[in-house]
Amino acid sequence: MPEIIPNWHPIFVHFTVALLSLSVILFVVSNFVTGILREQWLIVARWSLWFGAGITLLTGLAGLDAYNTVAHDTASHEAMTEHRNWAISVIILFPLLAVWVAWCVRSGKSLGKGFIALMLAGGVLLLSTAWHGGEVVYRYGLGVMSLPNVDSHQHADGRAHGHGKTSAGDDEHAHEPKDGAPADDGHDHAHDVGDPGMDDSMMDFSGMDDGLEGSAAHRDTGDHAH
Repeated sequence: MPEIIPNWHPIFVHFTVALLSLSVILFVVSNFVTGILREQWLIVARWSLWFGAGITLLTGLAGLDAYNTVAHDTASHEAMTEHRNWAISVIILFPLLAVWVAWCVRSGKSLGKGFIALMLAGGVLLLSTAWHGGEVVYRYGLGVMSLPNVDSHQHADGRAHGHGKTSAGDDEHAHEPKDGAPADDGHDHAHDVGDPGMDDSMMDFSGMDDGLEGSAAHRDTGDHAH
């Protein structure tokens, strides 16, 4: 089997969550509709449960491999173990429900309210398992090969934005545009707005010098008595 990062568990788990969640929803809401719509929703619900239960077995095997091979510390091991324990309940319950549905279809019997109650319970277990799995990755970083260096990238459109604190405790910061010019906001000083292409050689101040000399001569000779 080809190696991927970190293993096959993140691939299978998306199908498990999507298919089983869809099955739970359709089995529940089909009780509130009638006619052809009810029949169609029940067909989709059954096939989603059957496919989801089958893929869940693969998800569990890949998750067990990840549990035994991913590098972790004490805190992440506890989180990983809690996620595994929730997952075991899902791996047991939904395949049993899939067999129950197959037996009812084959025998022509209705599922009943007890089945709907167990599907709702399974949906809660599924959501809790998924939430704990997200905690394992996003809070404890299990299976993450490297963390992003948020100070090393730039944006082509020149827009600046702030990031939350990184795992190293960095404060929020703003990025500069790609051309190296600072962003318009994020600072409290003013910039010169004159044409940068103008220099002193383009400005003639000789007339001002003559005017200043004439003004000084007028003050020297303009005193008189009244």
